[in-house]
Amino acid sequence: MDGCSEQTPLFTFGVIADIQYADIDDGFNYSETRRRYYRGSLQLLRNAQERWSESAVKPEFILQLGDIIDGFNKRHDASDRALDAVLREFRSSPVEVHHVWGNHEFYNFSRSTLLRSRLNSTLHCGGSVRSALAASDIYAYHFSPFPGFTFVVLDGYDVSLLGREETSEQYTRAMNIIKQYNKNEDLNCPPSFHGLNVRFSKFNGGFSKNQLDWLDSVLSSTDEKHEKVIIVSHLPVHPFSTDAMCLAWNFDDLLAIIGSHSSVVCFIAGHDHDGGYYHDKKTGVHHLTLEGVIETPPNSNAFGTVSVYEDKMVLKGSGRISDRVFLFPEFQSDTGHKAVRHNL
Repeated sequence: MDGCSEQTPLFTFGVIADIQYADIDDGFNYSETRRRYYRGSLQLLRNAQERWSESAVKPEFILQLGDIIDGFNKRHDASDRALDAVLREFRSSPVEVHHVWGNHEFYNFSRSTLLRSRLNSTLHCGGSVRSALAASDIYAYHFSPFPGFTFVVLDGYDVSLLGREETSEQYTRAMNIIKQYNKNEDLNCPPSFHGLNVRFSKFNGGFSKNQLDWLDSVLSSTDEKHEKVIIVSHLPVHPFSTDAMCLAWNFDDLLAIIGSHSSVVCFIAGHDHDGGYYHDKKTGVHHLTLEGVIETPPNSNAFGTVSVYEDKMVLKGSGRISDRVFLFPEFQSDTGHKAVRHNL
């Protein structure tokens, strides 16, 4: 990273994932093995906001990678109150926030409610949003913060049991998919066998053909314009960038589309609170899974700032998040860029 400080980035953005705020005492994950700091997550968001606002080069926008509040809020009739508290912190600075939807968004709100809410960035980031998936309730759009760069936000729960009415065709289609692999009475419990099929649980989802076709079209356009594309989703899509339990159901379909286009340089996700990273040498795409705020102790942090240059992106992490340099494919060589998987 020597010399990066001497350059002026084209633009800079912040990243944060899995805040999962709730005004309740600390607890544990579903397997009772990992502590979750529900109230403390708000202070960690505040830490991130302060650092971003004090930075010499302030981020142009923030990527909030989903699970902004925890599902416990629904049980306590506190969903709106918790969301207000978190969004109040984001509003402490004028920086635009692009919100991704995760499973906890759907534990708290219906899809129709989310589409009308402050978490629908297509309604509240109108100055930068270039295009959304039209005539659909799928939450997918793209925006361009700087000439030659496009960010695509995907809806990882387009095909899911979450957020869909049980009488709907979408719910039936998702149930037919998950029941092929998960025989548990409680579908939140992953299948008992190991391997990639462990991803077929209720807290995951996938991408419909409609969304995949839209993404394919967007990437065809960015290929022609020789743009660089960063794709964002709550769910990771590369098996080496996450625990298999956190993968999107049809991650392989998404990877096939990425591999058929030259413009994608990075895929950024949340969901796996341990985080992860993999550099796919075949496509040149970097797959980054960001560590979650919710399982970060109060004496640490979990956010990052990404500076974008002509030839690379540089992630400056804070706390649990590591510093990284993501060279763009045309600047990569066959040596010195070994793929790494952390925290499996």
